[in-house]
Amino acid sequence: MMKLTISAVTGRARLGVISSLGQSGEKTLEVPGCLLYTRTASPPHLTHDTLQSIAGVPPVTHVTLSTLAEHQEVLEEYKEGIGQFAGLSDTLLYCSVNDPVAPTAPGYNTNKTVSVWGSGGRLELTPQKFVSLQRALRVDWIQCLSDGEVMADGCSRKRARKSVDRSLAFLDECLQLMSKSEALKQKVVIGAIEGGDLQEERLRSARETAKRPVSGFLLDGFQGRSGSHEAKMDLISAVTAELPEDKPRIIHGLGRPDQVLDCIERGVDLFDSSFPYEVTERGCALCFTHQYQPDPETAVLDEEELRNGEKSGDPETERRDVTAYEICLKERRFREDFRPLQDGCTCYCCRHHSRAYVHHLLTAKELLAGILLMMHNFQRYFSFFRCVRQAMSDGRFIHLKKEIQRQSA
Repeated sequence: MMKLTISAVTGRARLGVISSLGQSGEKTLEVPGCLLYTRTASPPHLTHDTLQSIAGVPPVTHVTLSTLAEHQEVLEEYKEGIGQFAGLSDTLLYCSVNDPVAPTAPGYNTNKTVSVWGSGGRLELTPQKFVSLQRALRVDWIQCLSDGEVMADGCSRKRARKSVDRSLAFLDECLQLMSKSEALKQKVVIGAIEGGDLQEERLRSARETAKRPVSGFLLDGFQGRSGSHEAKMDLISAVTAELPEDKPRIIHGLGRPDQVLDCIERGVDLFDSSFPYEVTERGCALCFTHQYQPDPETAVLDEEELRNGEKSGDPETERRDVTAYEICLKERRFREDFRPLQDGCTCYCCRHHSRAYVHHLLTAKELLAGILLMMHNFQRYFSFFRCVRQAMSDGRFIHLKKEIQRQSA
């Protein structure tokens, strides 16, 4: 079974390593860290070869049940699991119920089933169906079935209570069914913390889930842009304070650099990496510094770029979902900008191509644009987490947070 060892604590931020991973028990995952985001078990826009050219790829890959459930028959016939099928045999697999990028339609979960949405529409999962799917997928970490359609941005007290009750019932039944399966009884089970925006229900969910034999916790329902960031952070603080210190905490959908640091500061350990994918889909490139001791000669970003073209005069690219940590390469101002996407970046795109070239690819709607942007955005994001761990090790986490906050102003 996996083991979390904490080597340093800054406030409530935890620096450590998760060890004894994989069948051999030789793999490790450093925390705070992130997981490799995939869609239908494939890194977006990338092949296996292009993925290999990205530095710092996490050892744990995130797959989603909502995109894979409709392929159960194929995987049962294949018999080797989704890792072998998708060419991900050299990595550990974590399977969540829902895709953090795809919104979940409310009103379909019941006391007996949870609905997931794939390309073929809605599929209802009972605990028995869920466990049979996991036998076919053969992943390493399993987020247990839960009523996760209640978000932390407003719901009735009755609905929040029901989400907790249902999730605990699903957890108990799934654990019982998995204990009877030779293929699943040794798997890492991640329990979901539900309860919407009600702190008392979140705390009840945390306490009750922690009593079950789970190996980690998912703080569910925090994804999405609605709701107050401060209220979400208050809930996260309250929940993590109730969870055991020796098990990792995962969160989905909060991936912006400032959000990540706020969550780490409140005791969250692991994040999905869907944020770089969302940036890529906007035709944008991550362009922010995460050096907490910047070299003024090389690491100071152009302040105008951090405003994301607010004065570019290009209404087609003035979109409110473009964050302060990215530049939109669809903008006309990049037509003759022959610099790399970010100075000092060592990704394949920055070493071989310019902003002007990627702008041309986006304008021409070439598929290569998504490939190059995904390679850059993934590598930039993974290096951000390495810098977070180094800053914590050096006792300079607060300096890194100030630098990240400065760029969002």
